[in-house]
Amino acid sequence: MSAEPTTDRRRLRVVLVDDHQLFRSGVRTELGPSVDVVADAGTVDSAIAAIDVHRPDVVLVDVHMPDGGGAAVIRRVHRDRPDTRFLALSVSDAPEDVIATIRAGARGYVTKTISGPELAEAIRRIADGDAVFSPRLAGFVLDAFASGGAGGGGGDPELDQLTPREREVLRLIARGYAYKEVARRLSLSVKTIETHVSSVLRKLQLSNRHELTRWATERKLL
Repeated sequence: MSAEPTTDRRRLRVVLVDDHQLFRSGVRTELGPSVDVVADAGTVDSAIAAIDVHRPDVVLVDVHMPDGGGAAVIRRVHRDRPDTRFLALSVSDAPEDVIATIRAGARGYVTKTISGPELAEAIRRIADGDAVFSPRLAGFVLDAFASGGAGGGGGDPELDQLTPREREVLRLIARGYAYKEVARRLSLSVKTIETHVSSVLRKLQLSNRHELTRWATERKLL
């Protein structure tokens, strides 16, 4: 006599956030009946609205979207609903993307190479309070937190806006290094350094290097 399927594990309610409709449809298909995808969204604002309406157990969120991405969704939702649980699902396995998303408040981060059954299990683990990472990502996430590289902001909401790479650039620029010297130290192009500095100034609402240096000095980041 065959065993009856267990029915004690309820279907978890999930909101899926990704700016590609075709990908959202594919994830729904892969997850099948294992979870209940109650809504999907392709923008930050529509994601926040869906989360507010449906109160899901877990939000699956992409990292890069045109209007702000996963970190923006997580931060805005956590202002009013700090208990909402997020699992990042992204094509990117770049350390700066992973760390920035975890700093924003995600409970885990998996790449889009994950299978449907593995994703369903990751969602359940996040709902149960675990932290979940794709195997290749777990090591440098732990290393980054151990070394303070995952933010080191001490709860400073302004500093938390910056990616790990932006914080590296900020510290070197604030110490007086020229763009060319910063580029050489970080093995990046001068143009990339300029882009990072512009992003830092915009996020911190500063106007120039002098203000940036004073900002960093006040927070003892040098």
